Order: sequence, then C-alpha cells, then structure tokens
Amino acid sequence: MNFIVDESTGAAVIAFLRVLNHDVLAVAEEMPQADDLDILKWAVRDQRVLVTNDKDFGELVFRSGEPHRGVLLIRPPDESPASRVALVRAVLNQCADQLVDHFVVASQSGVRIRPLSP
Repeated sequence: MNFIVDESTGAAVIAFLRVLNHDVLAVAEEMPQADDLDILKWAVRDQRVLVTNDKDFGELVFRSGEPHRGVLLIRPPDESPASRVALVRAVLNQCADQLVDHFVVASQSGVRIRPLSP
C-alpha cells in the first residue's frame, strides 16, 4: 500500500510501515514543515493514504471538503512511538483493505471507519 506519513506522526511509524514493505513517503524527509493542505494535495496526487495524528486533517476533509485518497488518524493514549505503532498495526490487521477513500480514526477504544468520496 502507498502511504504518506505526516511529520508529527513520527519516525517509528515510518520505519514500521517500511519494514512491512509498504511504499512510504515521509513528510519529514521530503517536505519538512509543509502546510497541511499541501500534504493532503500531495497525497491525492500520488494516490497515497495519509497517516497522521493531527486532527486538522479532519477539518480539511469534513468541513472544507478537500479531496483525499484516505486518511488514517491515530489517537494514541500517549505520545510514545510504541503507542503510535500499536495503533497503526491494529488498523492494518483489522481493516487495511478499507483505508483507501475512507477516513479512519484509530484510538485505544477502537477503530471507526467513514467512507468518503476522494
């Protein structure tokens, strides 16, 4: 699967996805401090699911109607790399096939999936 990982999400998530042989672009490596809207446009252009822990992307998708190819918003119980990776792992194990063109929120209490048009 093709992912773009937001800068705030962290290197551990990037490394985890790469170990699983996913195609991963890291905002921190390619376009540090990029604007959220630019990141979302980049994800659409390159057909990538965005992995983030920044709720602002929900505003862009739901309130502003910005197109996307899928967003995985992780809400870890703490900011540790292990917590972030655990949520991404849980989503991939439970519903990887539903990431494209969906807005997925993963937290300690579970996973919510909302289909949206790209």
